[in-house]
This record gives sequence, structure tokens and C-alpha cells, in this order.
Amino acid sequence: MLKKTQCSTLAELSTHCVCPPHLLSLRLQDAVMGELEKLFLDKVIANLGLCVSVYDIQSIKDHFILPNDGHPTLTVVFTLIMFRPFVGEIITAKVLESTADGLRLSLGFFDDIYIPSHRLPTPSHKKDNLKKNSVMWYWKPSEDEFSIELKDQIRFQVESVNYPKIPTEQPENSKPFAPMEVKGSIDFDGLGPVHWWQDVDEEAS
Repeated sequence: MLKKTQCSTLAELSTHCVCPPHLLSLRLQDAVMGELEKLFLDKVIANLGLCVSVYDIQSIKDHFILPNDGHPTLTVVFTLIMFRPFVGEIITAKVLESTADGLRLSLGFFDDIYIPSHRLPTPSHKKDNLKKNSVMWYWKPSEDEFSIELKDQIRFQVESVNYPKIPTEQPENSKPFAPMEVKGSIDFDGLGPVHWWQDVDEEAS
């Protein structure tokens, strides 16, 4: 069962759902639920977020069959659970990639979270990681130096959520198009790799 978090929200929608004949032997509610999941699960809806679950079906009505089509079409009102972070929210994610431009983080089900280099802790610097053909970032607030490594759990603050327009064409070797991008910052006390602040968190608890 999906546990709701601060960055999940409910969205009520209505759509015309085509029910293929081979599903008519199922209970109507179950058949429609399966079709809604095919249409929306793991899809991004602009300004609403990423669909992580179909929460419920509120109504199914207006059965009709289009000319020359044997599939019944239904008008369905339903609710989706959407992943939609809000600006200022604190979220924990895992480092997926480290480049000269900054960090890319993952929540497991969503990988388009970016921490630009200018939003890393101040002062930060990078070193080439020749073994992994990438860079590693370091925070050096004093004589001590703290690294940010791949797979570190990172606590970050959301700064923006963007829904880029679908490009008509993409340059060769460009990164895959992301219909939703989250940008964040770790340039504040308590943010960054969770293990940096473990002692502080334990004392606070």
C-alpha cells in the first residue's frame, strides 16, 4: 500500500475510457481500474505531477458505442495520487549521478531531481573521479573536508518544479526528455548527506 507523504496529493479527473470487449466479463469497476492504470500510472500530467497510484473511482456513467466500433466508451470520474513536491519542502533522496554541473538524485520511482553546483554547500569544490568517469563534490567548511558520494542519502530543499514542453526534436546524444524536473538546494545547515548530521539529529531526538 502506498503511504501518503507531504509530497503526494490527490487530483480528481474525468476522462472517456474505452473498455475492450475482452474485459466485459470482469466486474466493471475492476475493468475500468485496469484501463486507468494503463493510461496514467507512472505518467506525468503537466502542473499536477507524476501519477503513482489510482486512488479510487467516483463514478462510471454515459455508456456509449461510437459508430463502427464495438468497444463501449465510458465517462469516468476518478482520483489519482500524484507525486508533486512543493517549493520549500524537505525531501530525502539518493545520489544517482555526480557531474561538474552538480548532483542528480533519485527517489527510486522518480529520477529527475537536480542539485545545481551553485546550490551545493558553501564552500564546495570538485575532484575528478577517474575510476567512475565522473566528479566527486566536497564541502570544506573548515580544515575538515566532507565528501558527497554516489548512493549517499541526501536531504534537500525543493526550489522549483518544472514541466518542460515536449521538444519537436532532440539533438543526438542529448539526455532523455524529462516531463517533470525538480531542482533543489543543499546549501543550508541540516541539508546534504544525512550522515553529515547524524550526531546532531541524535542529540536533537
